[in-house]
Amino acid sequence: MKHLFTVFFISICYQISFAQYTDVINSKRPGFSDSPFSVGTKVYQVEAGFFFKNAVDYMYYDQNTLETYQYSAKGYGSDITFRTGLFLERLELDLDLVVQDEQRDYTKPTVFNKSGFGLSKLTVGAKYLVYKTDFTDKSKEIKSWKARHSFDKKRLIPAIGVYAGLNTNLLQDLYKNPDGISPRFAIFTQNDLSNKLIVLTNFIMDKAFTEQAENSYIITVTYSLTEQLSIFGENQGFFRKNVPNDFQFGGGGAYLLNKNMQVDLSARIIYDERQDLSYLIGGGLSWRLDKHQDKMIVNKADNNETILDQDKKGFFRSLFSWGLFNGSKKNKNQKTNVKTVKAKERTLKAPVNKKAQKARKKNNKRLIQEQKNKEKAQQKYNKKLENN
Repeated sequence: MKHLFTVFFISICYQISFAQYTDVINSKRPGFSDSPFSVGTKVYQVEAGFFFKNAVDYMYYDQNTLETYQYSAKGYGSDITFRTGLFLERLELDLDLVVQDEQRDYTKPTVFNKSGFGLSKLTVGAKYLVYKTDFTDKSKEIKSWKARHSFDKKRLIPAIGVYAGLNTNLLQDLYKNPDGISPRFAIFTQNDLSNKLIVLTNFIMDKAFTEQAENSYIITVTYSLTEQLSIFGENQGFFRKNVPNDFQFGGGGAYLLNKNMQVDLSARIIYDERQDLSYLIGGGLSWRLDKHQDKMIVNKADNNETILDQDKKGFFRSLFSWGLFNGSKKNKNQKTNVKTVKAKERTLKAPVNKKAQKARKKNNKRLIQEQKNKEKAQQKYNKKLENN
């Protein structure tokens, strides 16, 4: 029973392991949502942009001073994200930071001004793909036009990723958390409703277990107009303890310059429960250094040779190969006979027509015999001339 459970567990884990790498850059910009997919191993990606923000009559309650503060603010800055895939195809490590200059004009509890320049965000985290749905390739369906263009219900099942991060407190005074560092958790989902239409949904718990804690959701709809140009619409809602809930509506577009570079523009309006409006305008660039390599693994265990894509090996499958799920001493001491080989180019030969090959051989023999007969006849003729 123990071995049966282990086999069942490993088979389930193998089903949820998928490769992340894509030939074209996969950027989070220009929206604020994130997809469950990583950039892939040996891919180093930078996503940077500039923004201008104008906030009107923003209000919050300070737990330390027990007072309500209200201010208007203008600011500009740059948001930068570093992403890379290490160890596993489905695992991504990232660093998010925002450098911002902001000027605030307070009206409550008294009238005064305050400004600051520096980091307003510095978060490190990791993302892991838990599940991805396989879609049926209907482009190869030639028998039925209806079957080729029908909607695949599997597309309603989203890909799912999980995220865990840490908000550092190495920030300017305007954005410091009085409770210090705090965790950040999220669940990311993605539905590819078609080859052009994608829906992203994020559920985020930020600054958890502190007085500044906030929960939020993001829904992003992206549509590809062409292979290079795509547009998006986004809605985001924030739910906080000491700040009125607000909702953001944004839109914009991105253009693919080449497979490793993308530019974007976006704008959004922030509308809170007090009917105060703020807006944010931004643009940016995404670029990656692509060192990704696909490898083939040959597994000769139990005299059965199988070839596996390394990208599909999976985290839990790796644990199994390392012996963490092996219960017997025999399995712990047994060495896995696995080696990595480079894929070689192969020349495909045309199928041999045995009848044609046999006819060609027979014809060649006949030609050779005729040539020998001619040579013998010529020799007899030459001898006859010599005797005369």
